[in-house]
Amino acid sequence: MNPHDFSQFAWRLTEELSIFNAALQGGGPQRARVEVLPDETLREYPVLPAIDTVVFPRLAAPLFIGRELSRRAIEAAQDEDIPLLVVAQRDPNIENPRATDLFTIGAETTIGRVLRMPDGSQSLFCHGEHRVEIVKIIHERPYLRVLGRRLYEPEAFDPNLEALIRATLAIFEKVVELDENIPEEALVAAMNMDEPGWLADLIVSTLSIPLSKRQPMLEILDPIKRLRSLSVLLAEELDVLELENQIHEQVQQQMDRSQREYFLREQIRAIQDELGEGDEVSRDMAELHERLRASQMPETVRAKGEKELARMNGMPPMTPEIAIIRTYIEWLLDLPWGEPGPDNTDIAHAQQVLDAYHYGLEKAKERVLEHIAVRKLAADAMRTPILCFAGPPGTGKTSMGRSIAEALGRKFVRVSLGGVRDEAEIRGHRRTYIGAMPGRILQTMRNAGVVNPVFMLDEVDKLGYDFRGDPSSALLEVLDPEQNHAFSDHYLDADYDLSHVLFIATANNAYNIPPALLDRMEVIEFPGYADFEKALIAREFLIPRLLREHGLGAIGLHFGEETIHHIIQQYTYEAGVRNLERELANICRKVARRVAEDRKHQHRILPSHVSRYLGPPRYLQSKIEEEDGIGVATSLAWTEAGGDLMPVEVIVMPGKGGLMLTGQLGEVMQESAQAALSYARAHAADYGYGEMDFDKFDIHIHVPEGAIPKDGPSAGITLATALVSVLTNRPIKRQVGMTGEITLRGRVLPVGGLKEKLLTAQRGGLTTVIIPERNQKDLEEVPRHVRRQLDIQLVAHIDQVLALALNAVEPAPPQPPAPRRRASAARKSKQKAET
Repeated sequence: MNPHDFSQFAWRLTEELSIFNAALQGGGPQRARVEVLPDETLREYPVLPAIDTVVFPRLAAPLFIGRELSRRAIEAAQDEDIPLLVVAQRDPNIENPRATDLFTIGAETTIGRVLRMPDGSQSLFCHGEHRVEIVKIIHERPYLRVLGRRLYEPEAFDPNLEALIRATLAIFEKVVELDENIPEEALVAAMNMDEPGWLADLIVSTLSIPLSKRQPMLEILDPIKRLRSLSVLLAEELDVLELENQIHEQVQQQMDRSQREYFLREQIRAIQDELGEGDEVSRDMAELHERLRASQMPETVRAKGEKELARMNGMPPMTPEIAIIRTYIEWLLDLPWGEPGPDNTDIAHAQQVLDAYHYGLEKAKERVLEHIAVRKLAADAMRTPILCFAGPPGTGKTSMGRSIAEALGRKFVRVSLGGVRDEAEIRGHRRTYIGAMPGRILQTMRNAGVVNPVFMLDEVDKLGYDFRGDPSSALLEVLDPEQNHAFSDHYLDADYDLSHVLFIATANNAYNIPPALLDRMEVIEFPGYADFEKALIAREFLIPRLLREHGLGAIGLHFGEETIHHIIQQYTYEAGVRNLERELANICRKVARRVAEDRKHQHRILPSHVSRYLGPPRYLQSKIEEEDGIGVATSLAWTEAGGDLMPVEVIVMPGKGGLMLTGQLGEVMQESAQAALSYARAHAADYGYGEMDFDKFDIHIHVPEGAIPKDGPSAGITLATALVSVLTNRPIKRQVGMTGEITLRGRVLPVGGLKEKLLTAQRGGLTTVIIPERNQKDLEEVPRHVRRQLDIQLVAHIDQVLALALNAVEPAPPQPPAPRRRASAARKSKQKAET
C-alpha cells in the first residue's frame, strides 16, 4: 500500500468512526456540545510510546509497532479490555524509553485492528478518545503502565467563533492546494465540522509539521485558543509552501530536457538566490582564483594550478573528479612558497641555548655554531648542510634538533621513518590513484607553514624496503643539496624547493644506513655518557625538571650525589639517560603521592631509601669473573645501547677435530673464530702444544647470553686468547678486557666504538684494557678520568696480547687434555701409590 492509498484509507476510517460516534450520541448532526465533566477518576493505562507521532481525540491514526515494549502494552490493553494510552517520545532516538522520556499528555485510544507485517512488525489502527494527563507511574517494565486523568475541553463561547472557523478553513484550503501530501478528503472532512476543537485536531493531524509543533496543540485544552494557534501555524506553513512553489516554478523555467539530472543542484541554487547568498560554486571558484593570484608560488606552478582550476570550472557540478582537482589545488595553496625569513645569527645566543638544554655534545654544538657563523657572513652563497646525529638511544639526538631550531629562531618539525617500506611515503602517490596524497616530506612542510624549518628525519637507519620500492633511494634527492632545490613529488607533479630546509637525520647505528645515503650526510657521533656525566646531567637538568613537573619544587626534595650514582650503577645499564630519567620520575611519583595524602615523606633521598621506591637492584655493579680462569676471556663489545662486557668461553674435549660455535654468533664473528683457531693451530709449536693431534679433539666456543645476537670482528683477539689459554692450560687474568680484530698472521687491526667500550670497561671494574695500536687516535674522545683509571695497553700483534692477558705460569706438557676416563684412572693409580 503506497502512502497516498494508506492516507485515504485512514481518512475513510476516521469518517466512519465519526458517523458511528454521532449515532451513539442520538443520531443528531456532528456539531455536538462538549461539556466539562467533573471526572477526576484516575484510570490505569498501558502506555504505547510513539515516535514522531501524536494521536488526537476523535481521530483515527495508524501506528507501526516494532519494539517489544510496545507489543507488551498492546497485549495488556487487549487482555484487560482497557484503553491504550499513546504518548509521544521527547527524543525519537531512544530505543527503550522510560517515563521521563515521554511527554505528560497523550491520547486515550481504542484499538481497532492489529495487522502483522511480513518483516515481523505490526500495524495498529486506533481511534483517539480523550486527552489524558499522566499522574503516576505504576511500573516501567516489561511495559510502561501509568495512572492517568482524563482532560475535558471547556465549552466554546466566542462571538467571533464563526469568523475564526471560516478564516481557518480558507487558509487550510490554500495549504491543501499547494501540499500534495494532504488528500482532498481532509479538506472535505474539515469543511463539514463546525466544532472548533475537533476541527483544530483534524487539521493539525494532516499537516507535515514536526513533533515540537504537534504536541503543543494536543496540550491546549481551550478549543478557541487551539484554533487560533492553528491559524498562526497554517499561515506559517502557507508561506513556506508558497515560497517552495515559487522556487520550483523558477527552477522549472530555467531547465530544459537535457538538464533534468541537475534538478537538485538548481533547486539549491534558487534557494540561495532567495536567501541572497549567491552561488556557492561560483564563490569557491573566485576564492581559489584569488588565492592562486596572491600566492608566492613560481609562475610555472601557478600556471599549472590555474589550468586545473579552469578544468574544474568547466565540469558539471556533480562530477566526482571535481573533488580530486579541488584537493590538488588546495595542496598547492597550502604549501609554503617564497623566500625564507631571516635567521637568528647571534652566536652568543645560540651558545647559551645549546648549553642550557644539553651537557657535553661538543662536536654537535661546534658544528651548529659554525653553521650560524657562515650564514652570518655569507648567507646567500652557502649551501644548507645535511647533518646526521648517530648514537645510542637516550643521548639527546632529538632534543638537540629542537635546541638548534630554537637557537636559529626556526620552526621545528619531525617525521619518523622507522618501519617505512613504501617509496610513496616519501614521494607521494600519483593522482591517478584513488585517495592519492603527497609524501611525508610535503605533508610535513605544509604543517610547518614556512620554507626553512629545522626538519628532523628520525630513525633513518630503520628504513626498510620491499616490492613497493626503496624509501632510502627516494631520500637521496631530498638530502642532496645539488638536487633538493627541485624536489619532485609524484602527487604535486611540480618542482618544490627544499634547499632552505635544515635537514637533521638521527640514527642509532650509522652502519645500517645505505652507503649512498650516508655519503650525502655529515655524521656527528653522539657517544654514550660516563657515569659522572650521567650524574651531572641528572643533577643539573633532569632532577630540577622532574621536581617541577611533579609539583615537588616547594617541599625541597633532594637527591644526594651518592644516591644518583647508586641509581645509575644498580638500576640502569645504558649509554644515555632515558632509563635514569624514568627511575628518577618513579621516585618523584611515589613521593608526590605521599605528599598529596598528607603522609610523612622523605625530604632527602639516601641510597638506603632507593630500594624502597624502586625495588631490589636490577644490575650488578661488576660483570667480570670472580677469579682467573682457563679458557674464559672478557671481550669489549659495542651495542646500540652503548658498550658491554662479553665473556668468551672455550673448552676442549675428545672428538673428531670439529669446531662448535654457540651463542647466536653472526657470520662475521664465526669467521673471526675460524681465523683465531687457524692461528692457534699454525703456531702450536710456538706456544708449547705442538704435539697435540687436533683431529682427535673437538673445540667448543660459547658466548653466553645466547638469546642475544652477536656479530662483528672485534672479538678476534679475545677468541684467540681463550683458545691459547685452554690449549696451554694457562689462566687468563680476570681484570683484563680486550678488543681487536685478528688476522691469520696474528696482526691486530683497529675496531670501532672505542669510547663506549672503555666506558663500560671502567664501569665494569676492569683494570687493564688491551686495544689495537692503530686505535690510539680514538683515545682523545675518551674522558680523561677514564683514561687515568684504566691501564690501556696498545698492541699490534697477538703475542703482545697473550703476554698481557695470560698468567705467567709454566705451561703444561705439550699435550691436549686427556679424556675424563683416563684422568680418573691415573688419579686412582697415584692415590694408590701414595697410600
